[in-house]
Amino acid sequence: MEKVNLGVIGLGSIAQLIHLPNITKLNDVNLVAVSEIKKNRLNLISDKFSVQNRFTDYRDMLQNQDIDAVIIATPTNTHKEIAIDCLSAGKDILVEKPLARTYDEAKEIVDAARKYKRKLMVGMNLRYRPDTMLLRSIINSSEIGEPFYAKCGWIRSRSSEEKWFTKKEEAGGGVIIDLGIHLLDLALWLMNFPQVSSVSCKNFYHFTKNVEDTSISFIKFKDGSLINIEVSWTLVADKDNFYLNVYGTKGSTSINPLNVTKKIDGQIIDLSPSHSDNPTSLFKKSYINELKSFIGAVKDLNPVLSPGEEALKRMKIIEAMYISSNKNKEIEIEL
Repeated sequence: MEKVNLGVIGLGSIAQLIHLPNITKLNDVNLVAVSEIKKNRLNLISDKFSVQNRFTDYRDMLQNQDIDAVIIATPTNTHKEIAIDCLSAGKDILVEKPLARTYDEAKEIVDAARKYKRKLMVGMNLRYRPDTMLLRSIINSSEIGEPFYAKCGWIRSRSSEEKWFTKKEEAGGGVIIDLGIHLLDLALWLMNFPQVSSVSCKNFYHFTKNVEDTSISFIKFKDGSLINIEVSWTLVADKDNFYLNVYGTKGSTSINPLNVTKKIDGQIIDLSPSHSDNPTSLFKKSYINELKSFIGAVKDLNPVLSPGEEALKRMKIIEAMYISSNKNKEIEIEL
């Protein structure tokens, strides 16, 4: 396969600002069709990116046999139906996070990918930042010893002003689903997916009705390691704050900016790179790297690096987070 014929379902902000511009930058991709239920938006965006094949019903788009793969960038409550329809039509898919609103919905999608033998990737773009990829390499090389504690947080405004974004029945949740899922995935990935033993979470609803706007969680693992996650749309701060620190038995690492500190012969040594990209550049590179990885997987050049099976495990943890907060107690889980 020299070029991948790609379709996009959902032309909201993530498609307009990220996916469509990035697709036009790749020489091995043809954007052959798009689908969007809002007709004015469909025509406006299709004209902007010179897409001739445009559909208000994605099912009509899937009848186009020239499509090899589809990016799904619609509200979360539509993911299950659209994803399964795409998979059954023989298309590989990249689904924007979260894969679904619940573990059960996510499992149906993963089971369908297995049934129809198609590739399923979930949009976890933080894995594809150059600094986090380097961080993973540093940790895997045992440069900081055995990682035992990750502390991470993200304080910023919510990612979308669309009304569905703060409706639990449509989005699946609040700031956990928006920001927390990214940090959970990144911390698990950097720590090589230790086996979870329990989850403790406290959610706050200061400025929202039925989804959380602030969340603080502790996730314990059977090997004794721990992850602490804090995320908020509404904590009062003078600027956005995104951080992730991983502590090991011999040193520590952090991002934003990338730092590496190690204890050698009793001395604390700074091994940080002399240069790091600015946050905006890292953000842009994460999405283009993610798209390249997906296209490579469709062409069988590389495996799916953020697969549905891992998304399923994340959803199990996230559901435990909500249960823990609702019951005000630590929840034991098995993965």
